[in-house]
Amino acid sequence: MKKLYIKAIGALLLGGSMVSCGNDFLDTKMYDSIDMESSLVNVDNIGHALNGVYYRLYQYYFAGNYAINIGDVASDLSYWNGETGHFNLIYQFQPRSTDTYLYYIWNYGYKVADNSARIITAGNELYADAEGVDKVDLDIYLGEAYALRAYAHFLLVNIYGHQYKVNGQDFGDKPGIVIIDKHIPENTQVSRSTVAQTYAQIVSDLKNSIAHFTAAGDDRGDVLYFNLAAANGLLSRVSLYMEDYQASIDAAEDAIAESGITELTYDPVKYKALYNYGTSNNESMFTLAITTLDNWSANSSGYIWSSYNFSPSPYLQSLYSANDIRRSIMTWKPASTAQVPIYGGGKLAAFAYGNPSYGTEYLINAPEMFLNQAEAYLKLPTPDINKAKDALLVVAKRNPDIASVSDLPSTADDLMSFIRDERARELFQEGLRLYDLRRWDVMANVVAEEAPSIKYFVNNYKISNFVFPIPEDEINAGFGVTQNEGWASALPNAAN
Repeated sequence: MKKLYIKAIGALLLGGSMVSCGNDFLDTKMYDSIDMESSLVNVDNIGHALNGVYYRLYQYYFAGNYAINIGDVASDLSYWNGETGHFNLIYQFQPRSTDTYLYYIWNYGYKVADNSARIITAGNELYADAEGVDKVDLDIYLGEAYALRAYAHFLLVNIYGHQYKVNGQDFGDKPGIVIIDKHIPENTQVSRSTVAQTYAQIVSDLKNSIAHFTAAGDDRGDVLYFNLAAANGLLSRVSLYMEDYQASIDAAEDAIAESGITELTYDPVKYKALYNYGTSNNESMFTLAITTLDNWSANSSGYIWSSYNFSPSPYLQSLYSANDIRRSIMTWKPASTAQVPIYGGGKLAAFAYGNPSYGTEYLINAPEMFLNQAEAYLKLPTPDINKAKDALLVVAKRNPDIASVSDLPSTADDLMSFIRDERARELFQEGLRLYDLRRWDVMANVVAEEAPSIKYFVNNYKISNFVFPIPEDEINAGFGVTQNEGWASALPNAAN
């Protein structure tokens, strides 16, 4: 197939700007003389338009920073030393409907969803008459577009909607997001679908993505693009959140098999090298194209976890044994002190260069697949503790003190507690912790303070009720998007 490499800051910016948050729900614009309204008329243009979608995804407003980091900053795993003002209200669980981070996540999430929807519509119109290489290319492009829309919808519904399943409770009837199943013209009245309807759309898109990749018999073979392994990996995550445990197991198995990542590294030097630069993480299935040349500098994720003074909380640090190889990436800046810690970037450190602004986001990764399986096996109607332990061991061996399944807890309750801690140890900085805490319905401690002590400003908070507000400008635009009722009353305070 024809290669269309991503130019992160380059000229291949195609597609409509969307969700104006103040004028109307959708605001269509033209980029670089190629209009998404009229130019998706051949396979080449479909391919080039996808580069524009990846650019939207890559933006620091969305998956390049804000939409990922919000899931760890608002959790028990992060610590803010108070020296800067970035993300501080999110960290302190005092979000505002006027919050800049929430505004841009909403804005750029819908850009990805809308641009993907336009490509899906145009691609399907071309598909019936396509032949040979063009048909293969269309299958690959449609596989990517469906997965990109699913990913955008999934981030949006988890940030702005209630968790779908909370320890067996179903909240699918709560307001979700505005589903973009096709491009919505400007000045159109819209409404929020339910959480359940949103998840149904996400699953449908991922199944369509997998079907198109399968029909093509190929993908681009590059982790910078959505691929068959990554689509299955995202389906595993989505299914786990839906408590569709067998589906999560099966999708994770398919992701592992397709990626060929059946083993992880257990050497501290090799583990640190996963986070050297760009595509150095050979345990990743889908990675953003952030490099030394194309990055967000002071707006990067790496700055959040270094110069902007966020670090792993003392609690998280306490979860790692002294020998755990994941400690190899826990470096600290020269000016760091125990009371005012300044992290070196961790997974965003870009160790080969020593500049955290070069650190990229690894969005869908093999270790999560094994952890998904471990939890899902334990939660099946007939739990399979042995299979849960087998899957868990693949990741838990990052701690050399755990060499076999006999070193893991033997009871279901103790094993689930270990899985929760292992997800904290392994998935920190991948943006999943908030949603894990909510779906498990734990009474969380949040807003860590007084480092190096393990101490929180808010204790025993029922975090499953927490939901971020829809941006106020979107509500005030008057095109039908309603606010999350009672969101402010679910915020924690010092009395919790």
